[in-house]
Amino acid sequence: MNNIITILIFFVALEHFYFLTLEMFLWTKPKGIKTFGLKSKSYAEETKVLAANQGLYNGFLALGLLFAHFIESLPFICFFLGCVIVAGVYGAFSTKKIKLFYVQSLPAILALLLIMFN
Repeated sequence: MNNIITILIFFVALEHFYFLTLEMFLWTKPKGIKTFGLKSKSYAEETKVLAANQGLYNGFLALGLLFAHFIESLPFICFFLGCVIVAGVYGAFSTKKIKLFYVQSLPAILALLLIMFN
């Protein structure tokens, strides 16, 4: 597999481990509150279980990508990249924050396009 594709896959996985950390462990901390633009500490406390659940799913995406890469399964790599793309598109649409698309979906789209045209 092309080195650029490998770097992008690892970048996407690393991003999702970072999302896991923010959502599971930092949601109610100043960093989490600022990152997600939460309206208050009390709101963060009220929603921390939902955020942790979302963080866990981001961890599954990261692990899935790494596992697929290490077993050299192109179909699984494409599947997990597709999941990341859909998650980013849905997140950007549902929150009306286009930055989410650029941060989450775009690197996965680039990796998938490179795989398709490699």
